[in-house]
Amino acid sequence: MRSTSLQRRLGLKHPIVAAPMFLISNKEMIVAAAEAGILGTMPSLNARTPELLRADLAWVRQRTDRPFGINLTIGLTAPERLEQDFELCREFKVPVLLTSYGNPTSWVQRAHAEGMVVFHDVISVGHGKKAVAAGVDGVIAVAAGAGGHAGRISPFVLYPWLKEELRVPILAAGCISDGRQVVASLALGADLCYVGTRFIASTECGAVERYKQMVVDSGPEDIVYTDQVSGIHANFLKATLPSEGFDAERSAEGAKRWRDIWSAGQGVGLIHDVKPLGTIVDDMMSEAQGVFGGLDAPG
Repeated sequence: MRSTSLQRRLGLKHPIVAAPMFLISNKEMIVAAAEAGILGTMPSLNARTPELLRADLAWVRQRTDRPFGINLTIGLTAPERLEQDFELCREFKVPVLLTSYGNPTSWVQRAHAEGMVVFHDVISVGHGKKAVAAGVDGVIAVAAGAGGHAGRISPFVLYPWLKEELRVPILAAGCISDGRQVVASLALGADLCYVGTRFIASTECGAVERYKQMVVDSGPEDIVYTDQVSGIHANFLKATLPSEGFDAERSAEGAKRWRDIWSAGQGVGLIHDVKPLGTIVDDMMSEAQGVFGGLDAPG
C-alpha cells in the first residue's frame, strides 16, 4: 500500500491520526501512537492547567522525537489559556496544530511562523473554504456518524467533495474502525484517516473501564445524534443520556455532563475488544494491506 504525500510530509509510517478526544486522550496515547508510526494528538485542555500541559509536553518530548499534535479548541477556550497553550506548543516545538470551534486565521499564521503544520475541523464545503482562506495545510472532514461534534454528510460524499472543491489535503474523520475503512477512505481521496472511537477501546486511553467496555458492547443503533448536551449536534452513547432527555440545569454546571455523558461514533459496531494502541494499529494496517492486495487480485 503506497504512502500518501501528507503521510510522507509528516514522517508517519501509517496514514492514521489518533484523534484528540476531550478528557480521555492523554500523553500515554501520544507516545504509543508515535511508537506505532501514526500521529498521536490530544486537546490542550485535557491538561487542566497550563502547568500540567507543560509537564505533559515535557514528558512526551522525553520519550519520543516523532511527530505529534495538540488540538486548540478556539471558541471553547478562554483567550488567556489559549495564548498560554499556544506558547507552550511553540516552546516544545509541537509539529502539528489541530484547530477547531472558531476562526483559525491568526493561529495558522503564528503556527506557520514556527514551522507547524495546521489542520482544521470542518463539516461542510462552506466551513472548508473559510479554513482554506485562513491558510490551513489541510482540513479534517468530520462526516456523519463520527464521534463527538459530527456533521450530517455521508463520508462517501464528504471526502471526495471537499477534495474536489478545496484542493487541499483531507483527513477523513468518521466511523473508521478497521482496515477496510482505511482503504475506503483513501480511495475516496483522504490523505490521512482520523481515528477516535476505536482508540477509546485501547489500554492507554484515559477513559474509565466502563466507558471502554460500553464502546466494545455497543452497535451503531446505540449512538444518538443530539444537540441537547452541548448545544451543537454530536454523537453520544445512548445509555449515558438521561432517559427523559438531557437537563441543562442539572447540578455540577456542565462538568457532570462531560464526565457522565460519553461520546462515541457509529464505528462502535466494528469494535470487539480492548487492546494496546499499537496492536490496534497493526491489526488495522494488516487488514488494510489484505484488502488492498485483494483489490489487485484477478477475479
